Amino acid sequence: MRSLDAYRPAADPPERIREAERFGTAILPEVSRTFAISIRFLPGTLGQAVLTAYLLCRIADTIEDDNSTSPERRGALLDAFLAALDDRDAAEAFPAMARTLQGDAAHLALVARTDLVLVLFRALPGRTRDRVAHWVREMGVGMAKFVRQYPKGIRIQTLAEYREYCYYVAGTVGCMLTELWHEHAPAIGKPEFERLWAKCQAFGEALQTVNILKDIAWDAQHENSIYIPADDLAAQGSGHDTLLSPAHLEHNHRVVSRFIELARTDLDQALEYTLLIPRRAFRIRAFCILPLLFAYATLRDLSGSRAMLTVGGQVKISRREVKALMIVGLLSLVSNAALRRLVRRVKARPFTLAPVGG
Repeated sequence: MRSLDAYRPAADPPERIREAERFGTAILPEVSRTFAISIRFLPGTLGQAVLTAYLLCRIADTIEDDNSTSPERRGALLDAFLAALDDRDAAEAFPAMARTLQGDAAHLALVARTDLVLVLFRALPGRTRDRVAHWVREMGVGMAKFVRQYPKGIRIQTLAEYREYCYYVAGTVGCMLTELWHEHAPAIGKPEFERLWAKCQAFGEALQTVNILKDIAWDAQHENSIYIPADDLAAQGSGHDTLLSPAHLEHNHRVVSRFIELARTDLDQALEYTLLIPRRAFRIRAFCILPLLFAYATLRDLSGSRAMLTVGGQVKISRREVKALMIVGLLSLVSNAALRRLVRRVKARPFTLAPVGG
């Protein structure tokens, strides 16, 4: 049997690949500061694969989020984007197709150079390219389903539908990353992969749930999307129309409190996933633990806040805590016991380092 690399598409010119690499490196911190911090720890081809995969997922997400564009058009754009994974001409044509999208300037700048991101994609080894394409397609098909199902803006109805949505937009990422670990990290052989595979969806979905909770007001106001299920709100005498109503604040908070507990359970599963990564795969551990620590800290602050349920409200951890968690998280990587202690500490109260000589 011929290897997947035997079917590698014709190589792009070296100068075009260098242009794509420069673009990918420059745009990443503009579209995700947290991810830009974590990806620095991944070496070589693995780092390039994860960077490329992230940018592809962000392009799909930008299309999904633009509620100023009709669902029919967004669905068609998602279909065209997925087709461009296999078609160089379609990849080159896609930015012109998507130029009418609206949204965050950095995200639009990324979509405008989808052709360069797909240059990076075509430069990946064959098996790596195949797995990235598989999971980006799974995500994109799921996104298109929800765009078409809710033409006036996503309105999640049930917990089961909430879980389905989280799988498409984040559980797929956990699966993709785990396959890439197995492909590129010698320390993650078949036994390690099988243990990680059992928890990989929870790893991706836990981070997504925290993002949904902290951005409830933002998503409702700016993206016309509500992910808290209508059934849960109705049980407390509220609904999507009154999600940000001061008169319904306590009713809505009772619902959100339940989802905070669900997120906490998912985060604990994500922690177990991270602790299963062999210590000698130090760089992959570093990549995983930092966003997890930030999510635990954010969830702690969400537990005592109602800001996410008020117009213009949002919950964010301080830059000081982010820096402290980066330092201590990396120092704790070689010890599962140390990481567990750090997580317990972060759950309890904000984590900062005492100033030297203070």
